[in-house]
Amino acid sequence: MDKNSKIYVAGHRGLVGSAIVRKLIHDGYSELLMLTSKELDLRRQEDTERFFKEKRPEYVFLAAAKVGGIIANSTYKAEFIYDNILIAANIIHSAYKNGIQKVFNLGSTCIYPRLSPQPMREEHLLTGSLEPTNEPYAIAKISAIKMCRYYNEQYGTNFISVMPTNLYGPNDNFNFETSHVLPALIRKFHLAKLLANDEFDEIAKDIQNYPLGFGLDKKVNLEDRKSIKNVLVEFGINKNSVVLWGSGEPLREFLFVDDLADACVFLMENYSYKDIGEFINIGTGEEIKIKDLAALIKDVVGFKGQIQYDHTKPDGMPRKVTDVSRMKELRWEAKTTLEVGLRKTYEWYTASVNHF
Repeated sequence: MDKNSKIYVAGHRGLVGSAIVRKLIHDGYSELLMLTSKELDLRRQEDTERFFKEKRPEYVFLAAAKVGGIIANSTYKAEFIYDNILIAANIIHSAYKNGIQKVFNLGSTCIYPRLSPQPMREEHLLTGSLEPTNEPYAIAKISAIKMCRYYNEQYGTNFISVMPTNLYGPNDNFNFETSHVLPALIRKFHLAKLLANDEFDEIAKDIQNYPLGFGLDKKVNLEDRKSIKNVLVEFGINKNSVVLWGSGEPLREFLFVDDLADACVFLMENYSYKDIGEFINIGTGEEIKIKDLAALIKDVVGFKGQIQYDHTKPDGMPRKVTDVSRMKELRWEAKTTLEVGLRKTYEWYTASVNHF
């Protein structure tokens, strides 16, 4: 890519897409194409093909997707497989038809088998059964990987796929119904701290600006303290304790999203699919138990209460850490430590609530 290349970032307002945009602008790229889902519904093949034909982007970052945590994946199974397959298929095929130089396809490590050997290496794909709580999403992401591979093999395209580990950072999703574990923990401890400090005006502002989910936003009376307390209890949030799903024992790996964006632009600028192969992992290679993550977030937020666990709720995959040796061979490594990344994310979250 050169600084005047026309670059389309699909999903530019999401966690990953917004980080890629920040990185591209920082590096001096000026010709960025960015459309909201209302302006372009990527699930519609005709609309997607028309956009590619008219705008003729030279490079594409495919970061658009329907995403969420265990609850969302379990609740919206049909939407997760339908939306994500259509988005990927339409972009990949339209890119091929219009001679796009390079497509950068972003996946997820949920593509790996539930009981995959650890750390997870690229060759472990399709060697076992998927985690049931996110199988529809995983199948859609695997389909996108295979599409890129087979289009490369049949048509000589240059479509590359990467599998980032669990991501977090600015512009994350803090809705309890659809969020991943890390932003949900940040918000739970933040609201618990506000509750402990009797800061009901701040709680009301938070709920007004970030939906709670599960239809509870319509049921809470933000002018009534008892109503606020009752709805927060539904999410395990009390002034003296926070209740978390599962046992806290699963191991997870987390990557600050600006580090991912750095890796994405690095690969887009320097490597082709022939260098990368079918896909490549992007992560830190380091893991942490959910209960230890919770304790770290509790400290970052400044909540003084207790952490409790609801063992009747699912844990998801017992362990999930990536082997990032291939990225290291390409001379790229993540730079942001987990604690630093958490502090940056919490600062962004609280600032965003007060910005509205």
